[in-house]
Amino acid sequence: MLNSLTGRFLLLTIIFVMLAEVLIFVPSVARFRVDYLQERLERSQIASLALLATPNDMVSPELEAELLDNAGVLNIVLRRDEMRELILSQPMPAMVDRNYDLRKAGPVQLMKDAFATMMGDGNRVIRVIGAPVKGAGLLIEIALYEKPLREAIINYGLRILSLSAVISVLTAALLFFAVRQFVVCPIERLVHDIKAYEEAPEDGRLIVKPKAGVTELHEAETALQSMQTQLTQSLRQKERLAALGSAVSKISHDLRNILTTAQLLADRMEASDDPRVKKSAPKLVNSISRAVNLCESTLGYGKVGETVPMITRFSMKHLLNDIVESELLAVGDAPVSITSQVEGDVMMEADKEQIYRVVSNIVRNARQVLETRPEGGQIFLTGHEKPAGWEIIVRDNGPGLPKQARDNLFEAFKGSVRKGGSGLGLAIAAELVRGHGGKLDVLETGDQGTAFRVWLPRQK
Repeated sequence: MLNSLTGRFLLLTIIFVMLAEVLIFVPSVARFRVDYLQERLERSQIASLALLATPNDMVSPELEAELLDNAGVLNIVLRRDEMRELILSQPMPAMVDRNYDLRKAGPVQLMKDAFATMMGDGNRVIRVIGAPVKGAGLLIEIALYEKPLREAIINYGLRILSLSAVISVLTAALLFFAVRQFVVCPIERLVHDIKAYEEAPEDGRLIVKPKAGVTELHEAETALQSMQTQLTQSLRQKERLAALGSAVSKISHDLRNILTTAQLLADRMEASDDPRVKKSAPKLVNSISRAVNLCESTLGYGKVGETVPMITRFSMKHLLNDIVESELLAVGDAPVSITSQVEGDVMMEADKEQIYRVVSNIVRNARQVLETRPEGGQIFLTGHEKPAGWEIIVRDNGPGLPKQARDNLFEAFKGSVRKGGSGLGLAIAAELVRGHGGKLDVLETGDQGTAFRVWLPRQK
């Protein structure tokens, strides 16, 4: 019960209401004590005035005892001018234990005196000093037993506490039902809808429909509805893409086999003596080769994602040198130069094979673009070690990336930088770098060339 929202709210309501009642209880008890003593002072003043109205200010002992008993005091002292005069008295059972002057006591002192009375044993005789009403003297003093006062304060306090308990329970009950009706029930309904949606997120009928009257809950339901709508649409789109991908993979597999056979036939056509065949055969071979490469790339991209990086420690300089040597073998007679530079023997921590694929892919793309230019070009690889990780920059002096490639650079089948490309190379390269917690981005591109940066952070 206490673990639920309603249970905790009920408990907190009772606690806070009782706390408020306690804050009211303390000054109320002090006020009751003052009123009690003030009433005794007024009764004593009336008794003293009755005495002063008699001849010679004398009454019989029986009447004096009756007046004191009605006033609830042991003796009365009235100071009318400068003289202090004992008006009524009876034998004191004990010495006065404590004096209280109601004329000078502040609120804090009155509360302390009230609690001192409640905590006492009630056997004391106290003297109370006050001001007579309607200016009938300078002051009036009375002596009385503390026990009746203590009993009256305790009875009053018990009544206050009982009333506070009733108010607390009624307030808590009303708030409990109100909060449950307007807050808890809508939350429970929302939780039920979320669980139902969790079981079948593709079912659009289970998307939350905002119903709550509370503004905050209505906003939460609206936001959840928007999120669920987007999620359901994404799931449906992924299902369609998965089915489409499966179909494309099957088609690519079969098409690759057909194209492989066609490629073999095209190779034989190159040996023909017919001039027209010799002229057309290279173009046919190149077209078929591009089609085969596209099928293989599509099949490779459609497979399960790349494996988790196997982190090892290796030399950055050796890695870049291997890439440069490998790409130079493919340059042939084209005027393309590829160089690398790493200051010092930088040791980096990453999956060597995956980083090799990333950098070589970027270098290969740049090389293939530069080979199409009569003037060729230069590719320069630099590596640096920084406190937070390692940086590899591949820079060329080519014509820069076309606009379509810049807008979709790392998206499969969209970001190709050359005619006939699929754009899978950079998409896979970016995925491999993200697998290391790093980032692959373009530092600059334009007429002066293009610079790619591979950033790999240190492992935490």
